[in-house]
Amino acid sequence: MHYNHPFDPVVFPNTVLLILGTFPSLESCKRHGYYAHPRNQFWRILSDLFHVPATTELEKTALLNKYRIGLWDIIASCERTNSSDNNLTNCHLNDIPALLQKYPQISHLAFTGKKAARLYQKTYADLHVNCQTLPSPSPAFATMKYNTKKETYRRCFQHVGIL
Repeated sequence: MHYNHPFDPVVFPNTVLLILGTFPSLESCKRHGYYAHPRNQFWRILSDLFHVPATTELEKTALLNKYRIGLWDIIASCERTNSSDNNLTNCHLNDIPALLQKYPQISHLAFTGKKAARLYQKTYADLHVNCQTLPSPSPAFATMKYNTKKETYRRCFQHVGIL
């Protein structure tokens, strides 16, 4: 089945780190939010690292804005039959260069998984922006323990200067 990305990017005038996933899970689409699957660890990781609640949309938006983090996905549209990144086909990418031109203060990109990083490198490798691949916060990526994921995010945020 064909899907268009259901959300706008979340970016603020002070955003310095743009976190890029692949494409929202079916559950995130249903719940109308980035990383909205109840078992996804993304918001828990950010809440733990920044010591602020991130359960409501208002809290999540405030956290992102305060710590200068933006969210978007690399894929604008694709075909899929389930939520697995391995299932995404006929992918058309978002215009990352246009977003970076609109928000020139974004100095770092972080990818929540290897597929997002590979798609970016395949198409946008010539962009001059610092990039890092983070472990997927998805419940499907259970081979890495929560604390290990959290520590990788911590190092990224420290490198960017937001933690």
